[in-house]
Parts: sequence; C-alpha cells; structure tokens
Amino acid sequence: MARVDVLSRQTLEYAAQGEQSDALFELGLSYCTGRDGTVDLVQAHKWFNIAAMRGNCEAKRYRSELANDMSKAEIVQAQRLAREWLASVH
Repeated sequence: MARVDVLSRQTLEYAAQGEQSDALFELGLSYCTGRDGTVDLVQAHKWFNIAAMRGNCEAKRYRSELANDMSKAEIVQAQRLAREWLASVH
C-alpha cells in the first residue's frame, strides 16, 4: 500500500474516532473496494457495522450485501473487531 493510501485510511480512522457515521461509512467503502489498498471484506464489514450502529442507513445496506460474499467465520471476526473498536473509543 502506498504511503498516501495509508495516510488516507489513517485520516479516516481519526475522523471515525469522533463517531461520525459518514467517516465510518467511508472506511467501509475504502476496504470493500480496495480504493486505498487491498480489498479486506472483514474490515469493510466492521466499519459498515459501526457506521450502521451510528445511524448510517447506507451502511446497513452495504453491510448486508457484503455479508453475502463472506463466510460465517469472517462475519463473526468482523463483529468481534467492531466490538473491540467500540470498546477502545469509550
């Protein structure tokens, strides 16, 4: 991953610390499309899940669609990562 791509994700993750659902949703998009590096469906699901919990309706739809392409183990892992992230910011 190029340095600028890492900085883009770091910037989004910093913005997500403020619990803004749009930043959280953008992180999901970044990971599901590989826009800033490689595709990572687990990370994408994690961020869509958190964004959905924060009220982003599009994130709910994306999370559901993404889950169709993931194994149950991957979904469980994404949910665990979301819980861990939420616990770390509170």
